[in-house]
Amino acid sequence: MTRTIPARTLTALLAGLALLAGALPRAQAAGDAKIGADLFAEHCSECHSLKEGKNKKGPSLFAGVGRKAATVADFAYSEPLKASGIVWTAEALDPYLTLPKKVVPGGKMKYDGLPDAKARADLIAFLATVH
Repeated sequence: MTRTIPARTLTALLAGLALLAGALPRAQAAGDAKIGADLFAEHCSECHSLKEGKNKKGPSLFAGVGRKAATVADFAYSEPLKASGIVWTAEALDPYLTLPKKVVPGGKMKYDGLPDAKARADLIAFLATVH
């Protein structure tokens, strides 16, 4: 049995998808990747590398945006992060970078967080370029 979607339902669905698609570039444009590169150097580079396969105190952040948490080879992650099920999207990174210990209690990240929302957006925009 073949089902058809009523035209009004299909139109509403397509309109919703168009709204979502239109929001994506704006969300990515919310941060300044050039400023984010400086923030990375200041806040993250002591513990994280941007080179693929090069772990430091923390795992490499190469191609980190979009990746499932705790999946970099040859890095010893905490059990709480392994069990978190987090995928590092901009939406997941924002609260984690705000207060890592609140998002993953018992995690090994020794960073107290970045309280400034604009700075987080800039940092996330930069991280999204690293691949």
